Amino acid sequence: MVLMRGVERAEPMRSRLVDLDARVKEMDALGQDMAVLSLNPPGVQPYPAAVAAELAREFNDSLATIVRQRPARFAGLGTVAPQDPKAAAEEIERITGPLGLSGIMINSHTEGRYLDEPFFAPLLDAAEANRAPIYLHPRIPSMGGPYLDHGMSGAIWGYQAEAGLHAMRLILSGTLDRNPDLTIVLGHLGEGIPFWLRRIDNRHAFAQQVSGAATPMPKLDLTPSEYFRRNFVLTTSGIDDADVLGLGLRAVGDDNIMFAIDTPYEDPGHAVAFLRDAPLTGTQRANISHRTAERVFALS
Repeated sequence: MVLMRGVERAEPMRSRLVDLDARVKEMDALGQDMAVLSLNPPGVQPYPAAVAAELAREFNDSLATIVRQRPARFAGLGTVAPQDPKAAAEEIERITGPLGLSGIMINSHTEGRYLDEPFFAPLLDAAEANRAPIYLHPRIPSMGGPYLDHGMSGAIWGYQAEAGLHAMRLILSGTLDRNPDLTIVLGHLGEGIPFWLRRIDNRHAFAQQVSGAATPMPKLDLTPSEYFRRNFVLTTSGIDDADVLGLGLRAVGDDNIMFAIDTPYEDPGHAVAFLRDAPLTGTQRANISHRTAERVFALS
């Protein structure tokens, strides 16, 4: 089975993904010290559970080999098969233990199901217990219909709508009360959530006052924005925009934002130039450039 979509199997995209010597040369030219590698979406999540779990193990073994060969240049996020939460939990222990990887990536929904569902509790418990950050990566929305027209299902709109939905389900479901030490990484400077945080808090407080049997809502320990600040880390991937960065800084602080490029889909030169020229203090730039990632992903 091939864990690449058609766009990645064609050149030059394929070489930009798999030619690690070329990747290191590009990093050197840009002044980029390290990259965190992961499996492209949708990863193993479309496959039957047993097949997906085996594919995940094979990929993680290969990724760990790459990281061991170039530990100063590459770190890695392993993959798991959420279709089998118990197997995923066991794989998280292997990822963070003998394989020495830095966390996991999950490509949003699995067969239309989301991580706040009790079915996935073993996976979340293992991620929390093993201090494995979960990079919640977008994929085409589970509710495909309205997104299938006009090119809206992917990165133009559907990806951020899907990942933002998933993050909000984790917040509003009470999942982060049950797993308070989870770390969730969101790309694209928070998938639009920082823009909406004030309204989310305001409307959530109102809804709690009027909710009843028709609109049941869990009682939460914190406000939505407090969970966002406590449990979420944002990356700059694909958002080279100082105004949006400002929203992210106000939402979670520079100690919870990390630089990312989204190679090979975004231009690495543009991303590096944005970080260099963004209106930041020295401390903010250092945190976003490397300190946040070093803390979250336990990079030395």
